[in-house]
Amino acid sequence: MPDPTGAPSGLSLSHVAELVRAAVPPMHPGGRPVVAGVAIVAASVRALTGRGAVAGAIVTAATAAFFRAPHRVPPPITGVVLAAADGTVATVADVVPPRELDLLPRTPVPRVSIFLSVLDVHVQRIPADGRVLAHAYRPGKFLSADLDKASEDNERSALLLETTGGARIGVVQIAGLLARRIVCEVAPGDEVAAGQTYGLIRFGSRVDTYLPPGSRVRVAVGQRTIGGETVLAELPGPGIG
Repeated sequence: MPDPTGAPSGLSLSHVAELVRAAVPPMHPGGRPVVAGVAIVAASVRALTGRGAVAGAIVTAATAAFFRAPHRVPPPITGVVLAAADGTVATVADVVPPRELDLLPRTPVPRVSIFLSVLDVHVQRIPADGRVLAHAYRPGKFLSADLDKASEDNERSALLLETTGGARIGVVQIAGLLARRIVCEVAPGDEVAAGQTYGLIRFGSRVDTYLPPGSRVRVAVGQRTIGGETVLAELPGPGIG
């Protein structure tokens, strides 16, 4: 007898729901107010004009997709730093970290910058198991995030992390040309895990990761990264395992 829900024979409604959840990534809570606002505007336009239902549904769905937070599985290796964001490696260079990271001495260290386009996943992830030592927010400009000076001039939110092995890593969320809000959901003293979602930047943006001296960068400019999965660098010290 056919399933009244329309599900294929042998599949229950719960199985169909599981398949849908696996195919459609969940939405970050920080995006819910924005999506709700877009949906209300779309519904209002439809009610007032009698038109725009399809366009409104498409815009609402696209906005929800922007705030997607897909499940990620960190690789089972230690002594590495994972990418904090999805995107494209924009620069790899030795630079002096921003003062708010309090990485002493203030000498150049390896920095990997990842540029996020409006089509990328915009949640950020913890790059290594450890503890949050400090968090600092700085207002600033909204230059295009693919410019190198965006690291110094743009609005940003910086985390200083200490890994379980004692290494210190800086992760900086940087607002872009369209971004107007940075969300950071962890605080000093929090224990964190590699791949854990910790923040969100709305619209085009950039994430800089400052590594300890002696780290071996494992990505190249132009390479695509997957937050919480791509190995950005190997930390100095004993071999990874």
